[in-house]
Amino acid sequence: MNIAVDSPARDDVRALLDEHLTEMRATSPEESVHALAPAALTAPTITFLTARSDETGALLGCGALSELAPGPGGHGEIKSMRTARSARGLGVATRLLGELLALAAERGYERVSLETGSEQFFAPARRIYTRHGFVECEPFADYVPDPNSVFMTFALPVPPPEGDR
Repeated sequence: MNIAVDSPARDDVRALLDEHLTEMRATSPEESVHALAPAALTAPTITFLTARSDETGALLGCGALSELAPGPGGHGEIKSMRTARSARGLGVATRLLGELLALAAERGYERVSLETGSEQFFAPARRIYTRHGFVECEPFADYVPDPNSVFMTFALPVPPPEGDR
């Protein structure tokens, strides 16, 4: 599996993101759908990654890191995590999440947060995030309390001071 910065405007990526938005709208009330449209994922504060098959280049999944507060002590948000149906159960989400957290750590972020749904449909996503150390938290950034949302955060390890490395 190859994970790299990619464009949400690519045809296969747009199709996966459109599927993601369609499922979110079918599962949650419109005011509780916080998934971003592909065009919004091109903002300069967002780094968009895809996972692709090493053999065929087929799209396996995607995810993004949005910068909420820059630099050391900063805060990032996971957006648009999605695994293609054909790649579910292959560890795509775990690999993408690991890459996004590593990117956040490189940028010196203190924490990474996310919003996901509270409905049963989102239980697999909540399990993945919990398994990787995310804990429930209060709404962050511009989010407000919503019974259809679960807010989660992950505290990144603080690197030792320069002189102690």
